[in-house]
Amino acid sequence: MLSEDDRQRDATRPDEAVAFQGGGGPRPMRVKQKPRRSRGLVTAIVALALVGGGAYGYVRTTQRPVTKAKAAAPAPVPVTVGMVEQGPFALVSNGLGTVQAYNTVQVRTRVDGEIHQIAFREGQNVRKGDILVQIDPRPYQATLDQAKAKKDQDTANLNNAKVDLVRYTGLGAYASRQQTETQTALVAQLTAQVASDQASIDNATTQLSYATIRAPIDGVTGFRQVDIGNIVTAAGQSAIVTITQVEPIFVVFTAPEDQLPAIGAALRTGDVPVSAWTTDGLTKLAEGKLALFNNQVDTATGTIRLKAVFQNQNHALWPGLSVSTRMRVGTVAAAMTVPDDAVQHGPEGLFAFVIDESGHAHQRMLKAGRSDSGRTQVLAGDLKPGERVITAGQYKVQDGSLVADPHAAHTAQAETAAASPSGPSRSAKADP
Repeated sequence: MLSEDDRQRDATRPDEAVAFQGGGGPRPMRVKQKPRRSRGLVTAIVALALVGGGAYGYVRTTQRPVTKAKAAAPAPVPVTVGMVEQGPFALVSNGLGTVQAYNTVQVRTRVDGEIHQIAFREGQNVRKGDILVQIDPRPYQATLDQAKAKKDQDTANLNNAKVDLVRYTGLGAYASRQQTETQTALVAQLTAQVASDQASIDNATTQLSYATIRAPIDGVTGFRQVDIGNIVTAAGQSAIVTITQVEPIFVVFTAPEDQLPAIGAALRTGDVPVSAWTTDGLTKLAEGKLALFNNQVDTATGTIRLKAVFQNQNHALWPGLSVSTRMRVGTVAAAMTVPDDAVQHGPEGLFAFVIDESGHAHQRMLKAGRSDSGRTQVLAGDLKPGERVITAGQYKVQDGSLVADPHAAHTAQAETAAASPSGPSRSAKADP
């Protein structure tokens, strides 16, 4: 039988039941029943989970495509942009040349003797007729004096013979014919002797003048090859000094043989301008004109040699100097040109990248002509004046690539800020 305590415990535990097993006594078994509050809590948790999952799915479906679209958009390729222009274009032939002295003289002695004086400095500008070297003149002066004395002697004999001839002629029949003819022949002989003496005087005077060596041309002296006290001879091969004329001066250069007709036509119509530049093509040295071209083409190289003359008053050109030349043989009134760097070499020929209004680059084939002042003439191609072409950064660009010129953007912003009335300087003044 259950005690009183057991009955009360059973009454307070409605979830417990009594089970009987076999013939044994009763054995209580607990059966749990979930309270209603727990069921509501579970329901709320499930509802929240469903709401959170839906929100997460919405975010995933709406935000992920935007992120992928931003990542897939390619950045513009940075390039440098130039313009296609149309206008006058000079047809210039570029070449390489060497400066050549207008005249070169190796000064040598024409008489033998000892050098008494050197009257020039190495590298000095001399004028025609300036004294360069003085050779001992005394032997040649003595020869001249001797020739003059001989002439005076023969002149006296000639005068005496003339007087005798007058006497013989005046005697008439008292003088024999033989005497008259003999005296006439003596007068002629002495006359010839006096003429020979005069020639000896002229020769001695010339030899004496050779003892004073003068500059034969205007020019610049080089290194001196002899010193005072040296003996020089007319048979010697070494020169005393070399003089080169540099005002004016020549430049000898070459041009392709296919340009010969254009060069000849330009030369027949007037002066053909030629400019001389340093070999790197950055500095202009002088302006001149074409003087002539050679009488034959070099068959080994297929070029023609030309010679241009320059006044060279500033001595920018020097004999032996290597220069680059630019010869203008004509002008095209309305030529299509692009920057030199815009022309690219491809497997199919020359091309350039043209940028459309949307900022995409497109490859355009072209045929290039001559180049001058950083621009190349376009002989054929689908290019229009005002179009933009890429001049740098082409190695990153493909047909259809999106490109942008950051330098142009910065320049435009700077120009806009400078032109704006409320620019940085005015706003700085307005802010105390």
